[in-house]
Amino acid sequence: MTTVLYIDDDAGLRRLAARTLARHGFDVTVAESGVEGVALASARAFDLIAVDHYMPGMDGLETLKQLRALPAPPPVVYVTGSEEGRIAVAALKAGAADYVVKSVGSDFFDLLVSAFAQVLERTALERDKAAAEDQLRASNARLEALLSEVNHRVANSLQIVSAMVRMQATALDNADARLALEDTQRRIAAIAQVHRRLYTSNDVEQVDMREYLGALVEELGETWSTPTAPRRLSLAADPIRLSTDRAVSLGVIVTELVSNACKYAYPSDGEKRGGGEVRVSLIDEGDAHFRLAVEDDGVGMVADAPARGTGVGTKLIRAMAQSLQTNVEYDTASRGVRSGVRATLRAALG
Repeated sequence: MTTVLYIDDDAGLRRLAARTLARHGFDVTVAESGVEGVALASARAFDLIAVDHYMPGMDGLETLKQLRALPAPPPVVYVTGSEEGRIAVAALKAGAADYVVKSVGSDFFDLLVSAFAQVLERTALERDKAAAEDQLRASNARLEALLSEVNHRVANSLQIVSAMVRMQATALDNADARLALEDTQRRIAAIAQVHRRLYTSNDVEQVDMREYLGALVEELGETWSTPTAPRRLSLAADPIRLSTDRAVSLGVIVTELVSNACKYAYPSDGEKRGGGEVRVSLIDEGDAHFRLAVEDDGVGMVADAPARGTGVGTKLIRAMAQSLQTNVEYDTASRGVRSGVRATLRAALG
């Protein structure tokens, strides 16, 4: 049964309200003042409260204010003794769920019962909505935890594969085969780094590219820079976030372009030239586009020259660029080589 607290200083109207509302199936408690009503509402829970506006001492608006301050306030239907719109507006702004104008005869209670029904229905809908949102948040939290665990396991598995490739490379006598496996190991590491970023961040669906490329460039620098052939790798990146598949594509492209620069841009006596610098930049160009550039200050390359090495890296760059719906352009006019890529980021920046 729906419990109702009816607050009114008119004793006759309180008795009439108790009888009439009881006939409509409500369990009614009455209070003769705002102070008493607030005390009753503090002591027990009610499904609905009706508050009269004109009461001596603490009027309806003050009573409403104190009721709304309770830990779990029930919906309040405000009762006015006049048709002054400003009172109703003030009550609604103060948190009343509805209002009814007090009138002579049974019409008032019919309107009150109708208001109660509407408020109860609306309250039930809001309660169901809140419960559904709570369930959705809980489901999302479970899903994020699951995705984080998946990314963790993928990263660990890729780390194991990388270690197996390293062991295989060290066991080979053929230098070309060993170099090919080392290239494969770097590609695996680029992908593993994406999943490592996902499970160690609060976002399991997008990768912070500045952090990711920073770690990737650092790893590449440790791989390629040696005392006899020092390489300086630098990164300038805007705070761009990409989905997992796009981050992987971009990471593989960076790995291949940086590796190519470190392998082919500098002569064997690179230490006499100061070693060489490879610069990586990721710039947000606006309009949902970004620009990736990899530059070196090496010996340059001949336009349209055939790929050096196995050519797998060139094929990988082309495939990854196609997955980003773009292509790679090489600028060979100036000293060194500048590799550029431009890709649409509408999904990531939306």
